[in-house]
Amino acid sequence: MTKKAERTTAYIIETVAPIFNRFGYVGTSMSDLTDATGLTKGAIYGNFENKEALALSAFEYNRNHLLAVVDEKLDVEGNAMEKLFSLMAFYKQYDVFSLPLGGCPILNVGVDAQNNNKLLAAAVKETIKEIEGKIALVLENGAKNGEIKLPVPPLQFAKQLFTMIQGAIAMSTMTRDRKYLINTITYLEHLVGSEIRK
Repeated sequence: MTKKAERTTAYIIETVAPIFNRFGYVGTSMSDLTDATGLTKGAIYGNFENKEALALSAFEYNRNHLLAVVDEKLDVEGNAMEKLFSLMAFYKQYDVFSLPLGGCPILNVGVDAQNNNKLLAAAVKETIKEIEGKIALVLENGAKNGEIKLPVPPLQFAKQLFTMIQGAIAMSTMTRDRKYLINTITYLEHLVGSEIRK
């Protein structure tokens, strides 16, 4: 692939990622994509096999952006508690972070793709497992280093924590009230601090 073709492909993905995320796979029309990119249908499909391949690339673009920030927040200097609090501080501002993405890619694409796109649904499920795994690793290392005490196995705790975070994101999104997000994360900070801090 030439440099120009690579740039065009990257431009298309970056431009259409928030559109697919906001309107969903079925809800995004070809005219939405041509209007946003300023390219013809032929030019877009010259770079992607079909709409499904483009939607998957768009999700992966948003997903990679999210995972990079999750990694950054969990890689801060300090012990397991500091890493978890860093992650939760990020999620307190998640609505602001996800705005340019067209909303939360896990929530939006996860719900939208359940009954109409197996590939996208599988990609979301994989992303959820990946984030849970990253949190579990911090917990496991923290327990090994004697920094925290866990009442349940690390992955189970990570799944429960992430479920509550995603639930807060869903409620905040559906009600257009960010208090759901802020209050839930504040509660989680208290819970984590009292339940697992040594």
